[in-house]
Order: sequence, then C-alpha cells, then structure tokens
Amino acid sequence: MVKQKCLVMFSGGLDSRLAIKIMQDKGFDVLAVFFKLPFGTGCCSEGCSFNFSQLQGIELKIFDCSNGKLLQEYLNVIKQAKHGTGAGVNPCIDCRIFMLKKAKKFADKKKIKFISTGEVTGQRPMSQQPKQVKLIGKETGLEQRIIRPLIDFYNISGRSRKKQIALAKKFKIKYPSPAGGCLLCEKELKNRLKFLLTRGLNEEEINLVNVGRHFLIDKFWVVIGRDEKENKIIEKLKIGEIIEPDYPAPSAIIFGGRNKKLLLIVEKLIRSYSKKGSLKERKKFEKYKI
Repeated sequence: MVKQKCLVMFSGGLDSRLAIKIMQDKGFDVLAVFFKLPFGTGCCSEGCSFNFSQLQGIELKIFDCSNGKLLQEYLNVIKQAKHGTGAGVNPCIDCRIFMLKKAKKFADKKKIKFISTGEVTGQRPMSQQPKQVKLIGKETGLEQRIIRPLIDFYNISGRSRKKQIALAKKFKIKYPSPAGGCLLCEKELKNRLKFLLTRGLNEEEINLVNVGRHFLIDKFWVVIGRDEKENKIIEKLKIGEIIEPDYPAPSAIIFGGRNKKLLLIVEKLIRSYSKKGSLKERKKFEKYKI
C-alpha cells in the first residue's frame, strides 16, 4: 500500500522534529521543508536540519531566502508588514504566511495534499494564538490542508515544553536547546533595521546587521568592529570601502561613497574607540549611532 504524502514545515527545533515523527507514526510519507531566512532561522542550522532528515530517512527541501530573488521577496514582506510587527520589526504573521504560501506551491507541484507544522497554541505571542492561527490558515488557503499534530493529536498548548520532551523520549529523538532566534525581534536593533530596510540590503550587508557598532554619518552607513573577530569579518568583505588603521584600533567599513569630510570624521571615530581614545571622544559620536 502506497503511503499518503505529507509536507512538514521543519525549523529544526523540538516541535518540528516531533511533527515529523508524529506524522510518520500516523503512516504518512514525510517530506520536510526548511526555510533558510536572512535574519536567523531560529533553533537549528541548515546542516543540523539536513542531518536530522537523513537520520529519519526523509527528503529535505531547502528554500534559501538569504540571497537572490527569494531574499528580495522576503525583504518586501518585512517592509510591508500587512499584519503588523512585534517589539522589533518582526512581521511574524506575514513571515509565516510567506513561508506557507511557498510550501503550498511546492506541495501542489508534488501533488501533496497535507502540510504539517509544529505549531503549539499560545507558544508564540504573535503568530501562534488561536486568532492568528486561524488567520494564517485563511490567508494561505490551507485551512483544510494544515495538520498541526501537537495541537490536533496531543492537545498541547502554552510555553511549557514538558509534554514535548516526554514525546521526544517516546520517539527516541535528540533535539537542540532553544538558541539564536530572529534578529528582527531584537528591540535594540529596531532603528538600525528600519534604516537598513529603507536603504536596501544585499546578502553580505545583512551579515553585518549584528556585527560591530553602526553609525549614520551624513547619510553614509559606517560600521566599526568591536573586537579582533569583528575586525576580521569587516576586512574580508568585498563591498563598501574598508579602512584598516595602522595602529591598534577598530577596522571600519563605509557604504555610500566617500569624501574628505567624511573620512576625517571616520578617522576620529576609529581613534575614539581605540586605546588612544577616551569616553569623552566617543560621546561626540552618540548622535550618529543606529
């Protein structure tokens, strides 16, 4: 007898791993879908997710939204935020809709009827409350096709992970500890991300979002390293204009061109954050911080 196929939205975390195992236990032939997002995928890396899918003997489809056309589509989702944002610039509902629509299109091509998720009611404040879950189902056209095994079969709700941990033991699976997360949710990065999204970003620039100290000087975006590791990240970039001082100090990168006035300011900025600098000098640049 041929098993019915099911596509599982797989983030790599405990809940989505359980969704895979439960759907397999229910007799489905599972195909996992992993979205590599530019501002953080959450629980698990692409490699980690691939390893788990291999151990379970299932195919893994990766949607790489960190570059090319998919990146620009995803950035537009963030900019438009039809259903609002959280404390940062995180459009969680719109993000979920974006991924599920991509998954639906892929599932339709594969003639797969059901899409399964590891959602738990009440676990995430923006996208996993009953009202939002219903909205997402309606907007994606998947109301009758989504299976949420942790909710539908085990009636799990809330932020406690006790029931999920017990299920992990039952299915004999390992899982990563909650870590990382989405940079879009970070309150302290809100102003920086708003500026950068308005400016426009490419893949390499996105990798700088959470690196170094950021300044907006006369409409020029300037980033300086906070330590040796970040200096090396900046120095290896093939974009912008890189400044490497000839004394112990932060390396810097300038986006948007250059002029003599700007270079003088950046040189003073670099010096202020070097061992030669002082808190008084650094305070002069507070107004430029983003």
